[in-house]
Amino acid sequence: MSHSDPNNDSRASSGGRVATLGGGLIGRSWTALFLAAGKSVAVYDPDPATEARVKGTIEEAWPVLTALGLAKTEAPEAELVICDDPRVAVEGAEFVQESIPERIALKHELYKVIEPTLPENTVVASSTSGLTLSELQGGWRSPTRFVLGHPFNPPHLIPLVEVMGNELTGPGIVDWTRRFYESVGKVTIEVKREVPGHVANRLQAALWREAIHLVNEGVATVIDIDTAVSSGPGLRWAVMGPTTLFHLGGDDGGLTTFCERYSDSFNRWWDDLGRPHMDDATAARLVEGLSAVADRDDITALAAKRDDLLTAVVAATHGGRRGDSSEAGA
Repeated sequence: MSHSDPNNDSRASSGGRVATLGGGLIGRSWTALFLAAGKSVAVYDPDPATEARVKGTIEEAWPVLTALGLAKTEAPEAELVICDDPRVAVEGAEFVQESIPERIALKHELYKVIEPTLPENTVVASSTSGLTLSELQGGWRSPTRFVLGHPFNPPHLIPLVEVMGNELTGPGIVDWTRRFYESVGKVTIEVKREVPGHVANRLQAALWREAIHLVNEGVATVIDIDTAVSSGPGLRWAVMGPTTLFHLGGDDGGLTTFCERYSDSFNRWWDDLGRPHMDDATAARLVEGLSAVADRDDITALAAKRDDLLTAVVAATHGGRRGDSSEAGA
């Protein structure tokens, strides 16, 4: 990979070519988003069913992308190419989003295949949630233009992308990557130090850990705990983060007053939080607890319901920002 300065590279505006490596759930969603942004997208996946699955995802996602003001074209499939060779997929790409299965040896093998054929200015980002940047860098001879670019599922709908580089990442690459993502309607944060799970996954893991503890202790049912989140703090979290919200909870005194008033309560709660482990019995208890959920066994219908509700929330909280993205090279 080249060491050229990405700040002098303004290719990542409207148009341009992107490669998505991996045609699974995340890769297909990325593909739909990039097509909506007016990119030409080459998809690599060795599965013969990839083309049909990608086109099905695009068809399902397009009404959402249109409603959010992210669809810049009316004929997305005209800019779609399906490849069975990753070297062909990355040819001429300004940006590559890798979303293949979370197996380090498989990712390293893919990186070794594509690195000799990458254009010199191409940035490659991995969608990985379970692996670390330093682990993934072991598959590159020169990882200067390789970053972590972790989305939240589904990427075409949820704005967040967590971007991370480190001391092996070239100057300006993280900033360029953030501008690129923002140019296609994403909202980015920078992960500044490597930890398993990055930022958002650790936050939701912490909440789920306590939810499981409450179930195991018989405090409330799975359904009631889910309801407590979705009809309570979850609504506020869709608008602002917890620290900002607690700042508002301090009235005129803001966060300083809030901490003075509630530090004893929070310390007591924190000391009492549980530390469950996901054993077979706990998993079975959670599955049984979902038995009352309508459409529990119809994953497609339940996902469609989720996406309809999320579309309304995202449109209300991020619609203007996502629909009027600035260019990555600006």
